[in-house]
Amino acid sequence: MKIPKQLINWKQNPDNSILISTDNCYSKIYLLTEDIIRIRTSFSNEFLEESYVLTTTAWEDRFDELLANERKKIAALTPLIEEDEISLTLKTNTLQIIINKAPYYIQIQNNSGQTIYSDLKSRPYTQDQLGRVSHYTEIDIEQDCFYGFGEKTGAINKLRRRLVQNAKDTLGYDPEHSDPLYKHIPFYIKLNRETQHAVGFFYHNTYESVFDMGVEHSNYHHRYSYFCADGGDLDLFILNGPSIANVVEHYTDITGKSAMLPIYALGYLGSTMYYVELPENCDNEIVNFVKTCREELIPIDNFHLSSGYTVDANNKRQLFTWNNTKFSNPSKFFSEMHANGAPATPNIKPGVLLTNPNYVSMSAQKIFIGQSGENSEPYVDYWWGGLGSFVDFTNSQARKMWSEYLTSSLFNNGVTSLWNDNCEYDSLTDRDICCNFDGKLAKLAQVKSIQPNLMAFTGYQAMLKHNPNIRPYSVNRGGFAGIQRYSQTWAGDNYTSWKSLKFNIATILGMGLSGVANNGCDIGGFWGPHPDAELFVRWVQNGVFQPRFSIHSCNTDNTVTEPWMYQEYTPLIREAINLRYRLMPYFYSLMRQAHQSGHPIMRPTFYEFQHDCTTYEQSVDFMLGSGLLVANIVEQSATKRKIYLPNGNNWYDFYTMQKYAGGQEIEISVDLSSIPLFIRDSAIIPLTKDEARLQSGYFKHLKLLIGGESSEFQLYQDDGLTQEYKDGGYSETTITVLKSAEQTQINFKHSGKVTPKTQHLELELINQDKGPYWLSSNGNKLQHFLYRAKFDEAHEGWYYSNRKGSVEIKLAFPNRDSQLIVSFAHFDLIGM
Repeated sequence: MKIPKQLINWKQNPDNSILISTDNCYSKIYLLTEDIIRIRTSFSNEFLEESYVLTTTAWEDRFDELLANERKKIAALTPLIEEDEISLTLKTNTLQIIINKAPYYIQIQNNSGQTIYSDLKSRPYTQDQLGRVSHYTEIDIEQDCFYGFGEKTGAINKLRRRLVQNAKDTLGYDPEHSDPLYKHIPFYIKLNRETQHAVGFFYHNTYESVFDMGVEHSNYHHRYSYFCADGGDLDLFILNGPSIANVVEHYTDITGKSAMLPIYALGYLGSTMYYVELPENCDNEIVNFVKTCREELIPIDNFHLSSGYTVDANNKRQLFTWNNTKFSNPSKFFSEMHANGAPATPNIKPGVLLTNPNYVSMSAQKIFIGQSGENSEPYVDYWWGGLGSFVDFTNSQARKMWSEYLTSSLFNNGVTSLWNDNCEYDSLTDRDICCNFDGKLAKLAQVKSIQPNLMAFTGYQAMLKHNPNIRPYSVNRGGFAGIQRYSQTWAGDNYTSWKSLKFNIATILGMGLSGVANNGCDIGGFWGPHPDAELFVRWVQNGVFQPRFSIHSCNTDNTVTEPWMYQEYTPLIREAINLRYRLMPYFYSLMRQAHQSGHPIMRPTFYEFQHDCTTYEQSVDFMLGSGLLVANIVEQSATKRKIYLPNGNNWYDFYTMQKYAGGQEIEISVDLSSIPLFIRDSAIIPLTKDEARLQSGYFKHLKLLIGGESSEFQLYQDDGLTQEYKDGGYSETTITVLKSAEQTQINFKHSGKVTPKTQHLELELINQDKGPYWLSSNGNKLQHFLYRAKFDEAHEGWYYSNRKGSVEIKLAFPNRDSQLIVSFAHFDLIGM
């Protein structure tokens, strides 16, 4: 076993990296920014740069050309270097990296002198006799919390968990204990309760790996966590906070921001395997499903088309074929779905059965795993329905041919989006088999985890080529770090149970912390018996807040999960889904935030309230954006719900405006219709009453729900479909609320080339202390209505609701920079 004990020498390279030689390994350190530090430890001293993942680099990389439209090259900072007999220190303006010489280990301190990261001094880095590499770090078992790790089950804090990174096809998984699931994202955030300082750790290593977060314990060492990978380097990016939001922003700086998807990706995505497994006329049944949604007044904006459309006479799924008994005219079907406002997204898989009519021609093009190098025969292994081979997306020829198949079989039939399924490459047993690795060759063990990203990348590029001005939309089941650049994701084939409803929330929150802002879980459960009425209602009431909202099922009792499956409860389903559509301006603006800054759409409470340690273990209650606390009911037969309201803000019941102080636990009565929501006093939440059909990202009617305290929000609008936003074809309105003792100013400042298309604006400003004296818009006084009926008839003016303690305001949307003043000055009624 190789374990470094002492620093031998070091040098500064022309690219500002610091190369360290020890007795058993080499380390190269880059200061990418003040708060992003790369420490790459190698036992071979090769330091090859060939990443499909990174979007920010300070070095030449073999895939710079491939990722030219995604990658930015920067110059590494020139470190301030200090050295004495004991240590070598590198400094940025916010951090100092202290490299102890003997014994060899690395620590990082912030400007306050707090140690925010430390190698395990007695055993920092190892390579064992099998070639596995490990990195050990000191932890505080009492104070440290650990979040992220991609798609994981159980409670949100992963302290004392052992977590495997090796994506699996895990049908019907246990939502509390199963591990791993479908994603491989070797990234986590450490948050210390005492210092309240957050630090991120991204291991840029694609091999199968494991994190041990304090499970293992040896009395001969300080308490530690470790990362162990089957091969490669210990290529660690350390991302300083101090806030979790800072860490996530830094992480997505180096792995990419979430894609700006078309707005319909945020709508209700209908789906079920049932319809496509019918013996005939599946196309008509799916069109009728969309029409039934319209009749039931249930919005729908997309339909995920399961793979049954490809089955042959033996019921085997044959990629890039059509079953014409089920779908007699694919082009007509996709045209009808578009006409009904719910384009279909077909399911595709990277595995190809030996019986597939395209298999021979695909093999002749050498696009399969195993066909690179001297070997011309595809690797064959078990696949869904029999033996088959898998497409090797590290092969440029395979990517080219895949794009051609997408075009001829799908795009030319009117397909505009893709569902990349079963792309974990889990069924391939021999991890020594050769992949192309863009001409260099690599074992499957090295590149298995990156195949789903490259599948998504290939589909993304193919969609752009076919429709250059339309935003690509795809949804992925598998994925490595960076998958957010290409796809929306979901947490695979969950089981129908109350347990899944509860624990899937933390799974989604962990993915958001891992850079994947646009994700969700199948609502109602994918596998197992159909949900009973109560479970289904509660699951939809939660699902409407997930970035990806899809009711999808493969029920084991010959049933199908549909919004109207319990007619007496359909009004509750309709009400919940329509609430999501009322919140659509908020969702769309949050997707824009994720695209620009990496911030999750659905956030753990500690993301917003890092100062409140009570939130550090909250796995069910969450924030939608920064302004809305969601406290779904996830327990059967509940009549009461306890809710902790984070400290530092006041809170208002979304429905009644009842005020609560933060920092306390409350208990409320609930029934089956209850969706407990609380407005933060610094919230600005845009709502709409437009028709619930997402044909555009512009909203004719907007209502701003304003908590009353000083705050700011960017309201984003564009056409919801095209690439024109990249050239300024959007409208962004920065709404700023400035509260003082006697008045509240609401300022509107616009950017973008497009004049907002909003025609009607309503505002509801919470102020329960007193009503306004007067209101003005750009210096012009607004009419005060004393009677609700008169106010409801008016197009402009204001009314104070004593029942809710809020000012309701109507005016034309300010299409130019504007100011609204609400005066709460004393109104002297008796002249004294």
